[in-house]
Formats: sequence, structure tokens, C-alpha cells
Amino acid sequence: MRINSRQGERVMLKKIMKTLYVSVCVVLVLQLAGCGTIMYPERRGQKTGRVDVGVALLDGVGLFFFLIPGIIAYAVDFSTGAIYLPGGIAQGPSDIKQVKFDPQNSNMADIEEIVKKETGCDVSLFRSKLQIVKMESSEAMMMRFSEVLPVRGNDRIALK
Repeated sequence: MRINSRQGERVMLKKIMKTLYVSVCVVLVLQLAGCGTIMYPERRGQKTGRVDVGVALLDGVGLFFFLIPGIIAYAVDFSTGAIYLPGGIAQGPSDIKQVKFDPQNSNMADIEEIVKKETGCDVSLFRSKLQIVKMESSEAMMMRFSEVLPVRGNDRIALK
């Protein structure tokens, strides 16, 4: 049995189309896996913060190659908050609870006890990598909180 050239072309065209379909499906699945919501489920629920450049770039790749999946990836990541880096932005200075104490007559153990009493959280200020920073303003303190603390509601404490 002999295959004519038209049948050979059809077979070749079917193989090419099947390869193309599989390739498109693989790329779409990889794009979906690049979504921050899937990569970082613990970030869901954040309202604001600094945008994670890696997640934004992955979503952008989807936008560049496939318009609709890219738009969906951005929409999902922004709506869930998964595109934001952990920590977010802390609440305003009015939401900070200030605790006054005498720094001249207090030591690290006293500060640990104050934090335990006010928050219920045990802290250890005797760590080798601990950094103690003097803040000049509540805005500077809020910026520092947003860099190092996870978003936890209105339970920020400032020792003054």
C-alpha cells in the first residue's frame, strides 16, 4: 500500500498540530504554577505591601506570551494579596500601643517582662543576632515594623 503525498502531508500536519496543542497546554499550566497564589498560599489575605518582583515577573511572562492568562494571574494575585511580600505595611501610628518605662533604670530582663506582660508573648533579647535600633520618630518605627514584622492586626507595641 502506497501513501500519496497528500496523505503524508495530512499525517505530518496532524503531528505538528498535536505537538503544538501539547506545548500550549504545558506553557499554560506552567504559567498557572507561576501564580503567587499557588506559590505562596501563606500570603493570601494581605491588603497592601511591597510587590514581590519575582511573582510580578512570572505574572508578566504570562501577560507577554498569553494575554488572558497573564491578566487573570495579575488579577488573582492582587485580589488575594499573594503578590505582596510578607510583612506588608503596618498600621498607622495611632494604632501603636505605647508603653512607658525608665530606660536608665531598666535592663533587658525588665524589657522582656514588659513585653510579656503587654503582649503575652515570650521574647528573648539575649540573642547573638539581635539588633537594637533607636527610632527618631513613629514614622521611622512604622517603616522598620513593616520591614521585619508580619501583619498581625493591631497588636504593635512601642517601648518608649
